[in-house]
Amino acid sequence: MGIRITTWNVNGIRNPFGYQPWRDKRTFEGMFDILEADMVIFQETKIQRKDLRDDMVLVPGWDNYWSLPKHKKGYSGVVIYTRNATCAPIRAEEGITGILTPPNTSTSFRELPAEEQIGGYPTAEQLSEADYDPATLDSEGRCVILEFPAFVLIGTYCPAERDETRTHYRTSYLRVLDARIRNLVKMGKRVVWAGDFNISREEIDTAAAQENMRKNGLDPVQWISTPARRMFNQLLVGGKVHGERDDGRERPIMWDVCRSFHEGRKGMYTCWETRVNARPGNYGSRIDYVVCSHDMKDWFSDANIQEGLMGSDHCPVYAVLKDTVVVDGVKRHMLDMVNPPGMFVNGLRKQEWTTKYMLPMSGKLIQEFDKRQSIRDMFTRKPTLLKSKSRVEETHTNGGAVDTPVTAAIADADAPMPSEEDDMNALATTVSNASANTKGAGGKRPAKALEAPTAAKRSKTTPLTTSNGLGKGQQSLKGFFSAKTSITQAPKTDQPGAEATAEELQAPATPRAPPSVEEEAAGFAARQTWGKLFSKPVAPKCEHGEPCKTMLTKKPGANCGRSFWMCARPLGPNGKQEKGTQWRCNTFIWASDWDAHAAEPG
Repeated sequence: MGIRITTWNVNGIRNPFGYQPWRDKRTFEGMFDILEADMVIFQETKIQRKDLRDDMVLVPGWDNYWSLPKHKKGYSGVVIYTRNATCAPIRAEEGITGILTPPNTSTSFRELPAEEQIGGYPTAEQLSEADYDPATLDSEGRCVILEFPAFVLIGTYCPAERDETRTHYRTSYLRVLDARIRNLVKMGKRVVWAGDFNISREEIDTAAAQENMRKNGLDPVQWISTPARRMFNQLLVGGKVHGERDDGRERPIMWDVCRSFHEGRKGMYTCWETRVNARPGNYGSRIDYVVCSHDMKDWFSDANIQEGLMGSDHCPVYAVLKDTVVVDGVKRHMLDMVNPPGMFVNGLRKQEWTTKYMLPMSGKLIQEFDKRQSIRDMFTRKPTLLKSKSRVEETHTNGGAVDTPVTAAIADADAPMPSEEDDMNALATTVSNASANTKGAGGKRPAKALEAPTAAKRSKTTPLTTSNGLGKGQQSLKGFFSAKTSITQAPKTDQPGAEATAEELQAPATPRAPPSVEEEAAGFAARQTWGKLFSKPVAPKCEHGEPCKTMLTKKPGANCGRSFWMCARPLGPNGKQEKGTQWRCNTFIWASDWDAHAAEPG
């Protein structure tokens, strides 16, 4: 099988582990094996450098290259993983402008010696077309660039136009990125560009095309000529461009790999809005791509989307390179061209991958992870404990200790991991508990240590003292599981004054007057009022005769913060145009209107 390139916006680097099939192993190595990928580009990692963990960076058999936001927290972020067994880049950079610097240096990428550069950096004239300076454009962690002998791989998370405040940043970023790609091709280098572009190329690439046109008062020509879409189509061979092409974009140079294998295929979407549950009805958009230089379009044997793989609001998209290709009339093996020269010859490995091939941009050379690759197993005992149940069973057999800590760790192996910090805390706790359990199994743990938890609990309550000493604490582990003996004594009836007290209790009380009709009515009304306050509101029925769900308006404007009722079914393929189908109907009721209606008598 050829070299496989996979791109996926994961919406948080740990997000997929809450879904199948990723939750079974919960490792990136296992995820990449399921994806059958050799190069993996993740977007929206949403992580800061201080939150990087061993399992993300020190992935066995993989190298990785990161671009993280410089200022914003939990935002953006791109990483490219490469499988050491099949590919290894010869250069790596962060950003599209070349203004950033390699780790531990003050020299920018574009100022490095020519033999160390990837090249193609935007010129001063090209940068002047942007409304933002290069440092700002590359401050959000949106691009990683790797160079292989065969091609330059550009992995990006392009800005989306959420509101008008981001319009100029988005167009500026795309202009500079377009210039970088064209400059690289002009240098004679091939380019593979993959990632979340946040652009639907044509009407066939988004279910909301007609609705967006109607909403914004655009005709099809105006819609496809919006700045980002027009720029993208001018880059692609076969892209729809109306009117004269822009200066500097006269020639299309890139090829839409995935669309070329599925021409005319409708519903080939890669992103769905989670808020409206649009994925079941496939009401989405194709905004994730793998595109390549036009002169290497025949290098690919397959490309597709993987809409069945859950874990994000996007799905993975892949493209597979052929095992052998013809370059300048000579048949070449792909493995020879995606590794440093001499590592593979005619598809056969001649040199093993070692750490000397790691580039300065490698995540494994980040200060927190450097020099720990060979000794990290000393600090990761949790996987060893979890892999083999026989280790746990042997502990029970030899020592007969209670199997609380280790067994609990095994039982929780499939539980969700909310955050990176929680994951590391859990690791430390499990290792600590496992060590304590092993000591107890060997019979070397002091008896007082076993009694400590019980004593701590009792200190919070009033101590009970008896003549036989039952309140002095646990004397053995067996006693911990035995039922406690009741020490409450029955009151003696022969105490002085006991009979008098009984007579007083049995004396007839003064009868209370029965409540009036008005009092009963008032009490009933009060109960009804309180019941309405604390009971769940009755939902109206939609056109399907099913209870609606309540939503909250978050769009800025006069109605922001208002609640409303709507059909609970998922959005259909035609969006709001669905009528009389199994998908979401057009039922819409303001919560305030429904409350007033429900309050009416009868």
